[in-house]
Amino acid sequence: MHRRLRVRPDRNSGAVQLGWTKVLPVDTIPAYSGASRGPAEIVRPPTTSILARLHGAADPVANLDGRCCGRGRGGPGLSLAEAVRATAADVDGALDALLPRPHGFHGRVQDAMRYAVQAGGKRLRPFLVLETAALFGVPRERAMRVACAIECLHTYSLVHDDLPAMDDDDLRRGRPTTHRQFDEATAILAGDALLTIAFEILADEATHPDGAVRAALVMDLARAGGHDGMIGGQMMDIEAPRHSFGAAEVIELQARKTGALFEFSCQAGARLAQAGPEDFANLQAYARDMGLAFQIADDLIDVTGTVEQAGKAVGKDQDAGKATLVSIYGVEGAKAECARLADSARRAVSGYGARAERLAGLPAYLLDRAS
Repeated sequence: MHRRLRVRPDRNSGAVQLGWTKVLPVDTIPAYSGASRGPAEIVRPPTTSILARLHGAADPVANLDGRCCGRGRGGPGLSLAEAVRATAADVDGALDALLPRPHGFHGRVQDAMRYAVQAGGKRLRPFLVLETAALFGVPRERAMRVACAIECLHTYSLVHDDLPAMDDDDLRRGRPTTHRQFDEATAILAGDALLTIAFEILADEATHPDGAVRAALVMDLARAGGHDGMIGGQMMDIEAPRHSFGAAEVIELQARKTGALFEFSCQAGARLAQAGPEDFANLQAYARDMGLAFQIADDLIDVTGTVEQAGKAVGKDQDAGKATLVSIYGVEGAKAECARLADSARRAVSGYGARAERLAGLPAYLLDRAS
């Protein structure tokens, strides 16, 4: 038996009822002015309903800065580095629009959510969503919502990773980690809220008009971020110092901890386009090689880079006795393996021609960053 979620506007308030859950009206969100440690300002609820937002220009992601489809500011003529930076700026704007403004007595957790997400970064996973969606001509506003969802889930994992019970880090992207800026309890709740809002974004009709596509995206992200994906990899990472991991175990760890979210990001464009099995297979192969190349590059920075380059403490894996492909292969061997993976990823998307030029060049770009 299949049940269909009802979307029904309230006759009096204009709010939308989803089954038994009443969703309050949402309007375009004003710009965020920065994280605050004090009590949050209570703001008056907006008046535009979600239903109006879904079908009109009030959608905070649609027509962002006048761009609704294609590649936005990351258009033709830009170098890969410029395209990554331009896309990151687009994603930052969309996240600012989608995340809640702090309000009410619970505003502190919303403040912490925004602080964590607005720490910056390359926005690599959103970049992959948007680039793979562009392969199939998916409207940019739909792809942007998925890009924001994966970034919210990714940021939740970083917030929890930084906690004293996990990696116990004080810096993230050059700023105090969320639990240092606020406190541990608030950071835990902010991470939880970022995880759940990722699925709220995907489940919204603005992400795709077909409920089956939205359900598939929710399922894909749940699997990528769950016990057999990212969480499973994090558990392996915690267990690693108590075992003698070889290359095969490290690759499995990274495929779960890092690679699973990359696979979701690369296949999301195909999901939005309702593409065929061959496209999913091509993008999965690309994601696996690109994801492992990314992790090796990150591990190289941890060994050879600086705090300024990494945006966080370096040398922690070696101090903790964790095996990495850098410690197993050596620096030069790891660079050679990263180059091999970059070439394999490039070949996986070669059939898409010029449309995949940026995807094809991305792994080598990541290796250059670590060199």
